[in-house]
Amino acid sequence: MKITATEVNDLRKSTGAGMMDCKKALVEANGDHEKAVEILRKKGQKVAANRAERDSSEGIVLLKINEDKSEGVIISLNCETDFVAKNNDFLNFANEILDIAENVNTIEDLLNSKFGDLSLSDKLIEQTGIIGEKIEIGNFQKLSGNYIGGYVHAGNKIAAMVALSNSTQISEEVSKNVAMQVAAMNPLALNENSVDASIVEKETEIIKEQLIKEGRPENIIDNIIVGKLKRFYKDNTLVNQSYIKDSKISVEDYVKSIDKDLSITSFVRVSLV
Repeated sequence: MKITATEVNDLRKSTGAGMMDCKKALVEANGDHEKAVEILRKKGQKVAANRAERDSSEGIVLLKINEDKSEGVIISLNCETDFVAKNNDFLNFANEILDIAENVNTIEDLLNSKFGDLSLSDKLIEQTGIIGEKIEIGNFQKLSGNYIGGYVHAGNKIAAMVALSNSTQISEEVSKNVAMQVAAMNPLALNENSVDASIVEKETEIIKEQLIKEGRPENIIDNIIVGKLKRFYKDNTLVNQSYIKDSKISVEDYVKSIDKDLSITSFVRVSLV
């Protein structure tokens, strides 16, 4: 059966598959468009199964904040190679997913969302077959608050969002600067009270073991641990970290220097590296 260029092009437009793959699918389907679509989807399932264990550490991280700055979302669309990550079709696909992500609250809801006539989960499988690499949602983070600002690092490998206590004329600048801090310094938590108890316990054990090995007297070990934990909080909690644009002050000091009534309420960070 002769397959026309128009039929091949129509299938390519509806699936995103390559011209040769579309032609082969149409030949196998005897020119039936719907059957050809199904053939391409089954191919995607096979490719996805074969590449399930592959490392998908490349990709792109995107951020979107709503118009009133009350909510934002970050997603990462992961693939296997940087070559695919830089492809315009891959970028367009990621932006379409980001638009959907804006309207859902969990990664499960995102994967179950409609993407054309498929669920996003099935669309990812289809794209895996088309591209020939493992394609998956690597991360999904939402943040809400009185004012949300964000920053995407050059190359779209890292993105961060910050929530501020209130909206002012300088909230955009402050939130971007703090989001840059989050992207660069990767804090564990907002402040010492929000560090997971298991992390504090583990850090305390490490410090104590080191002090015992050094032969420190038992009666002063607890005081030394308190001091070292203060240093741990300074290095690893956002508000206590040294501000990257002025290491003489903390991030909290920077925010208060702009507006004494302004504070950071939460943050999220997504990274491919």
